[in-house]
Amino acid sequence: MSALAPTLQKFFSDRLLTQRQVSPATIAAYRDTFRLLLGFIDDSKNLAPANLDFTDLDAPTIGAFLTYLETGRGNTVRRRNARLAAIHSLFRFAALEHPEHADLISRVLAIPQKRFDRAIVTFLTKEEVEAILTIPDQDTWIGRRDHALLLLAVQTGLRVTELTGLRRDDVILRTGAQFVAVGRVANNDPRP
Repeated sequence: MSALAPTLQKFFSDRLLTQRQVSPATIAAYRDTFRLLLGFIDDSKNLAPANLDFTDLDAPTIGAFLTYLETGRGNTVRRRNARLAAIHSLFRFAALEHPEHADLISRVLAIPQKRFDRAIVTFLTKEEVEAILTIPDQDTWIGRRDHALLLLAVQTGLRVTELTGLRRDDVILRTGAQFVAVGRVANNDPRP
């Protein structure tokens, strides 16, 4: 039996879930990365995932996978870098579990993130916010809902995923609106 399968399982169950307590979204992103990587190796080297060992995940193979993500799948540099971060995370964990593969692991960890131009973060002006808030038809239930969600997003700075992930239990109705976001209570009360 190869060392890769139990290490990958331990990485997800012990490292990510128990030790780091990462979010379900992170688990899903890492899972998708390794599904893509194992599928890529199966297609390119004709090696079934059950038969893989660490020696099959060398730096040239990981480099070819990253190139495939950009050219074959049309991923952005940012997405490619996120996939590489997941791979690096696994290999940092594997370095502690399998020192016999230290040379291979260090070569994979040496693969750098790809540089890209970052967009300048801009903010909406008061007039732009007011224009957006007038769009939903507040005479309908859906329009009132959309207006409330847009207003909440503008006033709190919630990300779209946080906004769409809100549940009734996340809202705390007291003086000044409060809600639970990203594991913490966010307070929209302007008073100190």
